[in-house]
Amino acid sequence: MIKRALISVSDKTGIVEFASALASKGVEIISTGGTAKTLSEAGLKVINISDITGFPECLDGRVKTLHPKVHAGLLAIRSNEEHMKQIKDLGVETIDMVIINLYPFKQTILKGNVELEEAIENIDIGGPTMLRAAAKNYQDVTVIVDPADYEKVLSEMNQSGDVSVNTKFRLAYKVFEHTSHYDTLIAKYLRDTLGDIDFPETLSLTYEKVQDMRYGENPHQKAVFYKEVGANKGLLPSAVQLHGKELSFNNINDTNGAIELVKEFDEPTVVAVKHTNPCGVGSADNIYDAYMRAYESDPVSIFGGIIAANREIDKKTAEEINKIFVEIVVAPSFTDEALAILTQKKNIRILKLENITDKISPDSYDMKKVAGGLLVQKYNSELLNPDELKCVTNVQPTKEQMEDLIFAMKVVKHTKSNAITLAKGKMTIGVGPGQTNRIVPTKVAIEYAGDRSQGAVMASDAFFPFSDCVEAAAAAGIKAIIQPGGSVRDQESIDACNKYGIAMVFTGMRHFKH
Repeated sequence: MIKRALISVSDKTGIVEFASALASKGVEIISTGGTAKTLSEAGLKVINISDITGFPECLDGRVKTLHPKVHAGLLAIRSNEEHMKQIKDLGVETIDMVIINLYPFKQTILKGNVELEEAIENIDIGGPTMLRAAAKNYQDVTVIVDPADYEKVLSEMNQSGDVSVNTKFRLAYKVFEHTSHYDTLIAKYLRDTLGDIDFPETLSLTYEKVQDMRYGENPHQKAVFYKEVGANKGLLPSAVQLHGKELSFNNINDTNGAIELVKEFDEPTVVAVKHTNPCGVGSADNIYDAYMRAYESDPVSIFGGIIAANREIDKKTAEEINKIFVEIVVAPSFTDEALAILTQKKNIRILKLENITDKISPDSYDMKKVAGGLLVQKYNSELLNPDELKCVTNVQPTKEQMEDLIFAMKVVKHTKSNAITLAKGKMTIGVGPGQTNRIVPTKVAIEYAGDRSQGAVMASDAFFPFSDCVEAAAAAGIKAIIQPGGSVRDQESIDACNKYGIAMVFTGMRHFKH
């Protein structure tokens, strides 16, 4: 039976009502500081924690519950006769319920421009200690860290007069999830403040659930979407869905790829993605022309794809988008006319993502799960090495070709390896992704391009180990190539370019994407 409850909460949502219900069942209420004041002002009889410990709160409230009369009351195993004899001899009474949520550390650091001293002061010490003590002794102590659990606890108390062991165990589990999340946020904040620790010896990561998914990559796989705490400005977790059914696992994965690619561009650009690979990219002076270039890049593959734009979608662009079926359109904003047009189709998802042009921090982690482990690297935030960018052939690229080479390199960087991209006039005309050698994606990209390959440029995510790709490019009428360079057989490709009058530029930076 629950006879005494200790309540100390920073989030006071529903606490007066819950404490009132406990009091109506004859439960004694012990409380601290601001919580005690709130409950007292609501007319509840409250025992101050100092009356339990016989020791005043001190050090600006830093010490109030760190006392044997609190923790012995929580940790004593009721079925253990020796425990019960000891606490009786010590004048300690049991505490049967703990309702605590912690100092608002997360809310404090997310305010921005927070001084270290303020963040430190919002690190709770007594709260986690009591929560962990109560959760460890879950058989005898009901511990609540989430206001959402008040109703269930009261329901069980109303039905049986107590809380079931199964519910107590679930509540204890929530405590350790909560305190782990809390401590991980603190560790990350301190690590970021230090600024010189790229990869700690032990890596604890914490995420918060955004939504349960209908299924994962395939219908037989369960899935969920989590987000990082903070730092989501301009990223998919902070997008606002304006229309359509909820996003699927594959929708989120593909849309993230489209957003990452569109961030490479400063000028008005539209990116179309299918199965995480770009299938059409166009840049122009306005978003309509950019969309038309993306669409005309590959009118077949864009069907059922994801579209990301880095400018507002207007009426004219929306009318063109609506001529085909697309899964998702994500943009920083939409005109009212554009929304009215796009929402005529019930199955299209429309996402508004402000700050979509904001670059991803180079300090962000890029992670890939492997069976039994985790690969962690810094985000690939660079495109090329300016100090190593050089033309290595007799023929120099023209200004327009150089612009297209850089454009194509931005696209191939976000295409699964081995990858080849063809571009002309700031639009892709052929994309060859994800093959086990380099000549196959070259042929795929050239096949997509067809006659448009005449006078186009080519980008490769990694060096050419043989001259076969240059031979294929020459046969297709390609006039300039950009690639990282660095192969022991670079000269073979350079000689082939010189033979066919093709300009070749080395970047000094590889972009494998697996």
